[in-house]
Amino acid sequence: MKNNSLVDLENYGQGIWLDYIRRDLFSSGELKRLIEQDGLTGMTSNPTIFEKAISGSSDYDAQLRELLEGNPKTPADVLYEKIAIQDIQTAADFFMPVYQSKEKGDGYVSLEVSPYLAHDTKGTIEQARRLWATVARPNIMIKVPATKEGIPAIVTLIGEGININITLMFTMAHYEAVVQAYIQGLQRARKPEGIASVASFFVSRVDTAVDKALEALGTQEALDLRGQAAIANSRMVYRRFLEIFEGPTFTALHKKGARVQRPLWASTGTKNPAYSDVLYVEELAGLNTVDTMPPETLKNFRDHGIAKKDEVEKGQPQEILARLAKLGIDLNALGEKLQQDGVDSFAASFKKLLSALEEKRGTV
Repeated sequence: MKNNSLVDLENYGQGIWLDYIRRDLFSSGELKRLIEQDGLTGMTSNPTIFEKAISGSSDYDAQLRELLEGNPKTPADVLYEKIAIQDIQTAADFFMPVYQSKEKGDGYVSLEVSPYLAHDTKGTIEQARRLWATVARPNIMIKVPATKEGIPAIVTLIGEGININITLMFTMAHYEAVVQAYIQGLQRARKPEGIASVASFFVSRVDTAVDKALEALGTQEALDLRGQAAIANSRMVYRRFLEIFEGPTFTALHKKGARVQRPLWASTGTKNPAYSDVLYVEELAGLNTVDTMPPETLKNFRDHGIAKKDEVEKGQPQEILARLAKLGIDLNALGEKLQQDGVDSFAASFKKLLSALEEKRGTV
């Protein structure tokens, strides 16, 4: 029998999460199978994922009908929240045995605050608190973007003991801000040992942006660097993770039982068909990391991926980044644009989702 590469990754210390949610995953038994056979240890959601799930299926029609019978004028954003919360609660219950067997080290499900709040610190804090209390599961994380306004919200929420998945990170500067927010939050917390967090660092979108810039330059030197920026960028972040969490900075908190904030590799589906469809998963395997994969990437890796222990620590990423800088590729500027594009994209998906719910209001 062929080894399961996904299980191998998990054995090498990487959490395998599914970047997808839909109600039929629960009812069909597929999520149970993924957990038991493929070593799946968590799940992430975002407005785009929920928009596709709700508008692209009839899975939610019965609940919508019930909600609208109670109050036909229920606003679309309230309908969405009730649907999303039910899915997150159900998923969290599926992952509870993982959470318990891993002694709270994994088994988390993420729910994002409204993308309309990406630049609203106070609004983010209020909604995150409410979602945390309403979902009422210890193994969930509330997703907050690493925007300028999101960072102080993260400090407050971690300080209050709320698990946070910080998302939309593209640069080392984003990562530094997020790690410091986590540490400051832990320092404020009454019980730092009970808090979990991941730092979601985006991968493939970086290559898409950098490759476009390299192709515009058109020189052989530039073209030779295509497909290398995202992995080098992520590997440098992992090195910084090791420096911070294995160094003196974290010693006092570690003694109090605080957990490291694992880097989570997001956007690991390969966008460029010229590259391997499991490129980012293979190259970023590492201890104390998480990889959240869309269903197709998960399936591809199970089928023909090769799990390599500590692969994220290999190579000379600083040399790749130095060559890019020499060519005038500004990763910080590209990263800022990618973050804003990500906020805009999630906001557009959320708007589309609310419109789909308004349409369903008339049909269910």
